[in-house]
Amino acid sequence: MARIVFLTGAGISAESGIRTFRAADGLWEDHRVEDVATPEGFARDPELVLRFYNERRAAAAAARPNAAHRALAALEADGRHEVLVVTQNVDDLHERAGTRALIHMHGTLTGALCAACGHRWPAPAVMRVTDPCPACAAHAARPDIVWFGEMPYRMEEIWSALRAADLFVSIGTSGNVYPAAGFVADARHAGVETLELNLEPSMGTRFFDAARHGPATQVVPDWVAGMLA
Repeated sequence: MARIVFLTGAGISAESGIRTFRAADGLWEDHRVEDVATPEGFARDPELVLRFYNERRAAAAAARPNAAHRALAALEADGRHEVLVVTQNVDDLHERAGTRALIHMHGTLTGALCAACGHRWPAPAVMRVTDPCPACAAHAARPDIVWFGEMPYRMEEIWSALRAADLFVSIGTSGNVYPAAGFVADARHAGVETLELNLEPSMGTRFFDAARHGPATQVVPDWVAGMLA
């Protein structure tokens, strides 16, 4: 049984209609990242930030898992390999495809977080600045999403899984956002085989032992079919 750790990024959800994180002009859905994806932006204008994520939450809810999401779930369900999916994405398409061993290192749109006390709860479809925290009643509800300047979730668990893996596979990532961009170097240092499945060569493609390039809905199911054959 091989232990396989996957890292998935925006490229795996793009074919489900989820837009990638930032456009070439540095804007995210026509907003400055500093305004909608930082603690400082939330402090300045929480109403804008909540409205922005309400729209993203609605878009994610309307999207459907694609063939790449389903292929990873099928590989896990097959049971012949120990699979862990670490995703940078904040949508829930992996879960809806059937993946169970999953870490959202950047949080998820389906979660809410109290900026005052740290309590977490399921996010409603529409979050409002007047929403009280269920634990402390503060009006400080924010999306449970890791913003710029914040530490990604469950990093020690991710590092441990990487070092213990037999294979690390990166899917749909740009290779320029840390700490995830450093996973391939850490895996190689630990003697782990590495593979890139991406639309095009990433910034770190030279660090991988092998690579297959093309749309995620083609290269991921094809590779998984080979693993299951």
